[in-house]
Amino acid sequence: MRFFQYLLAGLLAATALLLSPAARAQRPDTTIIHYTGTLTGAFSAGGVYRTLLTTTHSVTFNRGLHFGLPLTGTFIYGKQDRQLKEREALLNATPYYWKGHFRAYGLGGYERSNLRGIADRWQVGAGPGWSFYRDSLGKREVALSNLVIREATYYIDGSERVVTRNSLRLKLLYTLKQFTVSTFTFYQPSIPTISDYRVSQLATVTLRVTKRLAVNATSNYTHESRVLAGKNPDNYNLTVGFSYATP
Repeated sequence: MRFFQYLLAGLLAATALLLSPAARAQRPDTTIIHYTGTLTGAFSAGGVYRTLLTTTHSVTFNRGLHFGLPLTGTFIYGKQDRQLKEREALLNATPYYWKGHFRAYGLGGYERSNLRGIADRWQVGAGPGWSFYRDSLGKREVALSNLVIREATYYIDGSERVVTRNSLRLKLLYTLKQFTVSTFTFYQPSIPTISDYRVSQLATVTLRVTKRLAVNATSNYTHESRVLAGKNPDNYNLTVGFSYATP
């Protein structure tokens, strides 16, 4: 039931562009490289003094009419009452092939998080996807994918877990003039124990100021059913900042 609540929230939330519209128009023998860099942050004072900075950089290589390779790196740094509480790093490579509505994805990922007690987490996977709707400019899209992922997690207390997960992803993208709204919602139960699961959602609203510069607000939520003792299973951040993208 909780998953459907997150899924519904994904339909209503928001996020920034990933695919370059030019990739659809390129010739079969060309390669187009699209870069997006984002810096967002949050600050609060009073009952709790808190600062949070997030920077994300993505480079997407589109080759010909059917192949793409997005590379994404995110670093999060946060303090509470001037003490370091959050330091996270995420790296992902998601090569894909598309033809018509069909998608085939690969996945390679690395993550570490002191907030959730993760020293190292490695992921590798593959699976199909389907774009139910995508306009000719790539500004509006509804897509669903389902990957099988092998995941190895090494915790800061010395313990480790190796699981196989089913990763269901819903992508929504909508652009109207200078505004872009999109969400990525993930539901990732382990196989075969569905009570061991992870739900995450990344949502961003982007207001384009110039062709390359934009202001955006990003919402990032993660819930893990299994965490180390003393660690919170839920993590939520709301940040505001700027992004820069090549045409």
